[in-house]
Amino acid sequence: MLLLLLLFAPAVAIAQAATGVGFQAVTIRDPVNGGTTPGYVFYPSAQASKITWHGPYELHATPDAPPIAGAKPLVVISHGHAGSDLGHHDLAVYLASHGFMVATLEHPKDNFHDTSGVGTAAVLDGRPIQVKAAIDELLNDPRWKTLINPNRIGVAGFSAGGYAALVVAGAVPHFDLFIGYCRRHPKDPDCGLLEKLESEGTATAALAALQASVDHWGKPADPRVKAAFVMAPLSLVFDNASLAHVDRPVFLYYGQDDQVLLPQENALHIAPLIKTLAGTEMIPKAGHYVFLSPCSPRLANDAADICKDPPGVDRVAAHRKINANALAFFRKTLGVATH
Repeated sequence: MLLLLLLFAPAVAIAQAATGVGFQAVTIRDPVNGGTTPGYVFYPSAQASKITWHGPYELHATPDAPPIAGAKPLVVISHGHAGSDLGHHDLAVYLASHGFMVATLEHPKDNFHDTSGVGTAAVLDGRPIQVKAAIDELLNDPRWKTLINPNRIGVAGFSAGGYAALVVAGAVPHFDLFIGYCRRHPKDPDCGLLEKLESEGTATAALAALQASVDHWGKPADPRVKAAFVMAPLSLVFDNASLAHVDRPVFLYYGQDDQVLLPQENALHIAPLIKTLAGTEMIPKAGHYVFLSPCSPRLANDAADICKDPPGVDRVAAHRKINANALAFFRKTLGVATH
């Protein structure tokens, strides 16, 4: 009976904590490419949430609802390759309903309508800088700065966004590790360009140029970020030396049957190398895209490849656990009492 009470007590606390959620579009300065990039802020509101359709996304949040006053912890979410600033809207809404400010952003040149920068320094070295820029934007914006506790900031990321979250948390990519990976997995579609460069004798120089650009836009690590929740991360470019400076809690999530970013080369590869690893979770039978928000019928029709899960995988149920784990992780690591 005591064990059952201990198991169910957190769930009861979470259920009692929820509030309404508001959201607003924001514009974030992009120090990498110049100009700006779009994003959203989700926040707790005393006004009850309503369903809002934004393109193919079903958001359980109310546009421009009045926020609850007071400084709150902030979590910034970084999407994956060719993703969207609403690709993890259910996680954003869930955290906001439990007392968090949550910001999302669209990474320039690596989003669903523009992938022109994939494989370049502007994306591989630029993503962490853009996450930092999103934090800067909110802390300097009169609308948001009084609602954010600058000492309680976390990041969450999926796939390439997971890579960005790790770099913001102190990891240093070693891009020459791509060569060894592609020799082990020559059929990986992402290795085609590297193979071509190797045949031309320019692969080493190209990767060295990427490495030289790591600090081009400033130091990518951000001491303001206290914790990183990382889902199916691109992490084959990290080794023991890469992760030696990660000194804040990291939670790793991965899908057992991920064929896009093989767990043994990515999440499972780095798990034993992170000294501050707070936990690891595996979703049985799941592929890579299980971490994207459950798809609406419209999105499932338009993008079946990212919406369909293998037999035996219930994305809705998986997200109930992902969201609850993220909440528990950020509450603990950011020192947040029940909302």
